[in-house]
Amino acid sequence: MPYFSALFSGYRTSKILVLSLFYAFFTLALHASEAEHTLEKGHENTHSEEKMDAGKLIMEHISDSHDWHLWGHTSIPLPVIVYTQSQGLLVFSSSRFNHGHDAYNGFKLNEKNHLVWENEANTEAIYDLSITKNVLAMFIAVLTLLIIMIAVARTYSRRPGQAPRGFVNIIEPLILFLRDDIAKSSIGPKYERYMSLILSIFFFIFVNNIFGLIPIFPGGANVTGNIAITMVLALVVFLTVNIIGNKYYWKHIFLPDVPKAMYIIIVPIEILGVILRPFVLMLRLFANITAGHIIILGFFSLIFIFGAMSPGLGYAVSPLSVAFTLFMSLLELLVAFLQAFVFTLLTALYIGMAIEEHHHAEHH
Repeated sequence: MPYFSALFSGYRTSKILVLSLFYAFFTLALHASEAEHTLEKGHENTHSEEKMDAGKLIMEHISDSHDWHLWGHTSIPLPVIVYTQSQGLLVFSSSRFNHGHDAYNGFKLNEKNHLVWENEANTEAIYDLSITKNVLAMFIAVLTLLIIMIAVARTYSRRPGQAPRGFVNIIEPLILFLRDDIAKSSIGPKYERYMSLILSIFFFIFVNNIFGLIPIFPGGANVTGNIAITMVLALVVFLTVNIIGNKYYWKHIFLPDVPKAMYIIIVPIEILGVILRPFVLMLRLFANITAGHIIILGFFSLIFIFGAMSPGLGYAVSPLSVAFTLFMSLLELLVAFLQAFVFTLLTALYIGMAIEEHHHAEHH
């Protein structure tokens, strides 16, 4: 931890504070744009509707989509890649759907932005392989990580044995923290062979968390708030742990050191634990990231909800709503790091349990 205390000392603290405040106000402006866009769409659909649909605004923000909304009515159409047995592989732009108002080639987007048949009676399977907003956001995150890590590696190769400088000053403490305080302490002497997995999991989650809060483009994607993505991450951990598990790991599950009469109770519990560990990893990351987005948008929506009742109420609620939105936005920056840290720490602990040697257990 001494590495991190150095990061937040002196002028660096003021820089971080300024950047955090800039982020908070930028996020506030972003949410205002999205809320205004949702309100305008509601008025387009029905002139009798006077209140903003806060639930729809929140769900549009946290869910995946076939286009990337920027501001107002401006969106970036993304490639739709779909395969069906009758039509084969089709590739076209999501602009063909006109934001869900039109159908194209027998397909349409439903209310949840899922690709379905225009003819509801058609039950043929649709395999949607599209480059959605979340997929594009992951590509951007991976490309960013490649650029950063390659630059860091080149810096070390050009300046061997010298103290880091520039951006490497931020990356090196993180890597050392993950190595010394997570991998070494949780996995043990064999930690080096799993460092690539530990680093990949942490930085993938952390960068996607940050990009979801400080979007490169307005309307940033909610990658780690998508349960399908957290499920894949948890599945990677589950397969890794159970593939590398040694005989002592499996003996502890199926032949625990308890009286044999207790096997009927203990063995099912141990098997259930093997299944529940990745399940908890999946839910924890998904729930915390999604909840943060919902709370921020919920506070901000209060302005429009009360404003629809009375303009005076809207102005009265605005200062409190903005204050809570800014506070939660800054808190989410901390949550972005903590959730990546917790997921990585639990992954390292599970790996350590799977490869623990028998003599370790005897000492305990």
